Amino acid sequence: MNTISGLDDLRELLQGWRRCRERIGFVPTMGNLHEGHLQLVRRARSLTDRVVVSIFVNPMQFGPGEDFDSYPRTLEDDKALLEQEQVDLLFAPAVDLVYPSGVNETTRVQVPGVGEGLEADVRPGFFVGVATVVARLFNLVQADIAVFGEKDYQQLAVIRRMVKDLCWPIDIEAVPTVREADGLAMSSRNQYLSAGQRKQAPVLYQTLCQVAEGVRGQKRACAELEAQAIQRLKQAGFTPDYVSIRDAATLQPIEAGNARAVVLAAARLGRARLIDNVGV
Repeated sequence: MNTISGLDDLRELLQGWRRCRERIGFVPTMGNLHEGHLQLVRRARSLTDRVVVSIFVNPMQFGPGEDFDSYPRTLEDDKALLEQEQVDLLFAPAVDLVYPSGVNETTRVQVPGVGEGLEADVRPGFFVGVATVVARLFNLVQADIAVFGEKDYQQLAVIRRMVKDLCWPIDIEAVPTVREADGLAMSSRNQYLSAGQRKQAPVLYQTLCQVAEGVRGQKRACAELEAQAIQRLKQAGFTPDYVSIRDAATLQPIEAGNARAVVLAAARLGRARLIDNVGV
């Protein structure tokens, strides 16, 4: 596996692959890799000739008081996992390569519609940070396919909309959420959970499944289902940010059952902020 942090070396390697007409798959990450990330890598491997994984903890998507400084950075362990998956290139750029004009002075990308509400309400500026860094990474790597997980459902919608609006020649491939045996969605932030909190954490997924069943049965209005879910999470020790039933394509609120709905939630449990979603 090649490990590159510089732009010239990156371009030289990628140009060689393109001259050989090899298709390039790309998996952008912030590192601290787990099985969920590796499933994305395997999907990219199945679709392309070469796989690039980036590790970059993006300062622009962290707000004041969030965990940018403490976000787990495990580059050597990540390298070992990627080598086992036969990744062709690990791209680990420094901040000044991604943001040569500085984080605060750089051109930014803002995605309307799907980039508003939900996570954007709780974390103002988050999706501007996500869209901007993904846009820069896409331009640097210029892959044929990029692979993302469905756990970050709104983020996936933002990226798809950005690619469509900016006419980029890259296909976005989604991989279903990878879960622990008890249903908890895999996340690097799960390690913030204490032993007791870890036992409680699957209640988030269980609650979303209950809401999804309620939407399918159409026995209650969406607002009532959302309120009941928030109450259940509070009783289980969570501090919910939201539980929301949305149109799966537009992420607009819906009032009653919809065949293309998705139930999204974010809630804090101790130091960990957990997000998840379940399709209906």
